[in-house]
Amino acid sequence: MSGQPAFEVAAGDGLRHDWRRDEVLALFARPFNDLIFEAQQVHRAHFDPGEVQVSTLLSIKTGACPEDCAYCPQSAHYKTELEVERLLPLEQVVEAARAARARGASRFCMGAAWRRPRDKDLEPVLDMIRAVKAEGLETCVTLGMLTEAQTERLKEAGLDYYNHNLDTSPEFYGEIISTRTYQDRLETLGHVRDAGIHVCAGGIVGMGEDRADQAGLLQELANLPRHPESVPINLLVKVEGTPLSEVEDLDPFDFVRNIAVARILMPQSHVRLSAGREAMSDELQALCFLAGANSIFYGEKLLTTGNPDADHDRRLFERLGLRPV
Repeated sequence: MSGQPAFEVAAGDGLRHDWRRDEVLALFARPFNDLIFEAQQVHRAHFDPGEVQVSTLLSIKTGACPEDCAYCPQSAHYKTELEVERLLPLEQVVEAARAARARGASRFCMGAAWRRPRDKDLEPVLDMIRAVKAEGLETCVTLGMLTEAQTERLKEAGLDYYNHNLDTSPEFYGEIISTRTYQDRLETLGHVRDAGIHVCAGGIVGMGEDRADQAGLLQELANLPRHPESVPINLLVKVEGTPLSEVEDLDPFDFVRNIAVARILMPQSHVRLSAGREAMSDELQALCFLAGANSIFYGEKLLTTGNPDADHDRRLFERLGLRPV
């Protein structure tokens, strides 16, 4: 286990924050039907099984990121065909938020490709948060690492959620990123929690990690003093020009196992089916919902990678009897 951020343990939440690696691996090793059955029971104990929370994600500042995350086309370290874009104007962000609300999204997420925003970078983002809140949407941003003072400013602007993924296990992390440490990520999550902002933290599977690493990621998330309110589970989207463009595909059933184990470990969290959905069949997504996923992103793009369009998602929801909320 890596060091944990210094914020208070949730008192009396009735949830476990002391999972051992062998216990998590034992969940992964269960027969598939038994695992899904348990995950569905846990899900029904804490959520309406017919509801799926819907968010939309917009890249407000694209590319030229100094980080070297091996999966990311926005990294300045790799030659991809991504077009670098400056911070979007406020009017364009508000227009996108209104469109997202009209399509049924309840949360609007904004991502900027920064390692750590400067205080002057934060000013226009604070205006965006206020404007999107005024449209009646929940707000979420992902901006990289934050200081304690910056999280306080985000809270004052009305931010509801901050996304900062752990990406993978502590043991595999060095294979993916060298420009920031695991502890850096945990410290930012601590600042976010201390400021009273909801935490959105998950990771990516299919990056060449083994099952122990998948278990390690979920163990880290579940053993945080408070479980993240939102846990995005991303399937790697392979982008030409990045170091992971040729990595072997993850077995789809292994992806479903990650969803199910996340649900069991973090019963009250929204488990979000995130990046990689464009390549998933409707049948695979249905299995993920059965395994406890109850949040998705609407929209044709997740920052810079493809995503099913909202009309397709609405048709899938109708076929499965699910309701977007």
